[in-house]
Amino acid sequence: MMKQAGFFDVEERLARLSGLGDQLEAFSRTVDFEIFRPDLEKALAYSDGSKGGRPPFDPVLMFKILVIQTLNNLSDERTEYLINDRLSFMRFLGLGLSDRVPDAKTVWLFRERLTQAGAIDGLFNRFDATLRNAGYLPMSGQILDATLVAAPKQRNTNAEKADLREGRMPEDWQDKPSKLSHKDRHARWTLKFTRAKRQDDGTMPSSDLAIPFFGYKSHVSIDRKYRFIRKWKTTHAAASDGARLREGLLDKTNTASSVWADTAYRSKANEDFMEKQGFVSKVHRKKPHLKPMPRHIQKSNAGKSVIRSRVEHVFADQKSQTGLFVRTVGITRATMRIGLANIVYNMRRFLFLERLNVSA
Repeated sequence: MMKQAGFFDVEERLARLSGLGDQLEAFSRTVDFEIFRPDLEKALAYSDGSKGGRPPFDPVLMFKILVIQTLNNLSDERTEYLINDRLSFMRFLGLGLSDRVPDAKTVWLFRERLTQAGAIDGLFNRFDATLRNAGYLPMSGQILDATLVAAPKQRNTNAEKADLREGRMPEDWQDKPSKLSHKDRHARWTLKFTRAKRQDDGTMPSSDLAIPFFGYKSHVSIDRKYRFIRKWKTTHAAASDGARLREGLLDKTNTASSVWADTAYRSKANEDFMEKQGFVSKVHRKKPHLKPMPRHIQKSNAGKSVIRSRVEHVFADQKSQTGLFVRTVGITRATMRIGLANIVYNMRRFLFLERLNVSA
């Protein structure tokens, strides 16, 4: 016969989790989640509250649920199940075994209200201010890059695709709200080029592979010294990387003026823009058309690559650790998803740097 679980058994299990290195406990210790409260309350008041009174759960608790969800790449249903199932999740949320846990619909609604209120920028900037106050100022210049983020593929007819490309709503969708709610009118197809790999027989294919890709693009600017994301933007997957540089991706508060980026960002418009704004371009130079690459440019690009490659670590972390993927429909929700992923990346990075400081 199993004995009734007592209070001390739960305490003992939690102590054991701490000993095993509970990442969420480190989050609780290092990040003051109360800083987000004013932004959350403002967004919830702004988004339409007529659908009912105040949400039954504390907004900071709900925001912490979004952090858990982002860290573990969970759907709303899976989130509800795991909060009920895992002591470490409960402890992070400050819930006891007998407390009510928000269900999947409540989580969806909370995220939706923040999304419609456009709250993600304010939340991102709020944590950025925390980083600055902790001494992590943007230093040593900045690095720009973009990565593709997959969204669920759409099965559209050629006529529907043509309408979407022209920015029109396909006729058949207008009077079918249920169909419309499942159709992503903002995500786009693009080609993802990957380097050709050596074949089993030792031969090299003559060209690189072009793989069709559907979804969005996450554009970021990180500071070179601490590698925090400082500026970011979400677009559809086919948007060009280069033009984003002039759309608020450069961080004027960085203590150094150098900007590193790959050849996609190299254009006359960008070089002029950076010069006017007081930035020093360290953007890769392109190979001259039909001519070999001059030695000095080759060497200079190689030097830039060493620094520029640091930004790859950010995307690798987001994709391998937290499985960045868009499950939702439309650019505003994709922006919310990518924005949350950027906040959570900065939180993880903050934990890592704080740990280094303690051990130094």
